[in-house]
Amino acid sequence: MATSPDNLRARLEDRADLLEATRLRYRALDKMLRAFFWKDRVRANLELLREVAQAQPQVDATLEAVARRAEAEGWPKDSAPRVLLREVERLREAVAGAVERRLIAKEKPAQLREALLLLEEEVLDAGPLLGRRLWAQAVEILPRNLPELRAACVAAEVFERVFKRPAPPRALPFDAAEADEVRRALPLAETALASLWARLERFDATGRVRAFLEKRARSAPVRPPRSGPELLLHAAFWHDLARARLKALLESRLSPVVAREEEWPELLGWLVAREASAEARLGASEVLSEGRAGLLEVAAELAALSHARPAGPWNEEAAWVRLWTAAQRARAETGPDVEQLRDSLRLFIRLRGQGQTPARLFSPAAEPLSRLPSGHVGDAPDDLAGLVQRAREAAGRPRVGRVLG
Repeated sequence: MATSPDNLRARLEDRADLLEATRLRYRALDKMLRAFFWKDRVRANLELLREVAQAQPQVDATLEAVARRAEAEGWPKDSAPRVLLREVERLREAVAGAVERRLIAKEKPAQLREALLLLEEEVLDAGPLLGRRLWAQAVEILPRNLPELRAACVAAEVFERVFKRPAPPRALPFDAAEADEVRRALPLAETALASLWARLERFDATGRVRAFLEKRARSAPVRPPRSGPELLLHAAFWHDLARARLKALLESRLSPVVAREEEWPELLGWLVAREASAEARLGASEVLSEGRAGLLEVAAELAALSHARPAGPWNEEAAWVRLWTAAQRARAETGPDVEQLRDSLRLFIRLRGQGQTPARLFSPAAEPLSRLPSGHVGDAPDDLAGLVQRAREAAGRPRVGRVLG
């Protein structure tokens, strides 16, 4: 029994939609490449060029699979799927031939996808006509379907959702799940935006388009983004805002130690865990060594004691034990951050803690650090653990070592 064309089309499933969409794209692209002012038309439709290039591997695989199945099952030559298949193959050859003729490069790629992307570069390298506006150039250089633009927008969506809402005083602006989203969005945004700015620099020889967009990126978006440049400005604004908020947050929680940018993703989850339990430890990783993790723990404990009297139940003795344990982890660390922490501890020892209250133990306004001795304070040792012991004694408590013992 003969199979009807409708049943043959049903056998293609979603591949029929792909082939029909490809037929329409091939027709439009072939018409543009045959036009007299073809470069202008391609520059105005770079999104179409990139859509064809991005879908080409899937289209090639589909054409091969459908042709093999049609031959094996003996589909009629006049059936709708066979007609569609032949037309797409013919248009593909026409587009490939037109691209080959338009390419200037001596060595032309064998694959159609690579040839289309090379043609895009050559068109953009040719530059716009005289008198073109900067925004029009930006729209041409940044088509909306750039993969890097999509990645930047995904990260910007996370930043906008987390940092747009007001945060309670002294509280983190995100929970554990959101901290994980921000942690993953940070490197994604960094890589995508760097690639986009490099693309602008690559195809804008004057540098005016990039300077124009960088200036506008400082302003908050006032409407939903639609064009490629608007998507870039939206992503860049929320990425910069997120970085500024995170920098201020880490400074308040870790002062006087300055967290490095590559450490930020590791620190976000730990800060959330510290909100739930002060006993949460910062684990070592490829980014954080054991000593560096201990140094950041020392900074977090000192900063928590410096800001204000803790609210709710609080065990001062446990806080000193945590501080001493973290100082032991950071014993081998050196550098400016260690010196800053030592100065904070020396300041407390010098002021004798002002009694046994945990409120603002290390207030920097009490006495300038420049007036403190640079070496030992009395007989206090220079290592962090020893300074913690002396600071604990200055607060009127027994040595931490005795508590631990």
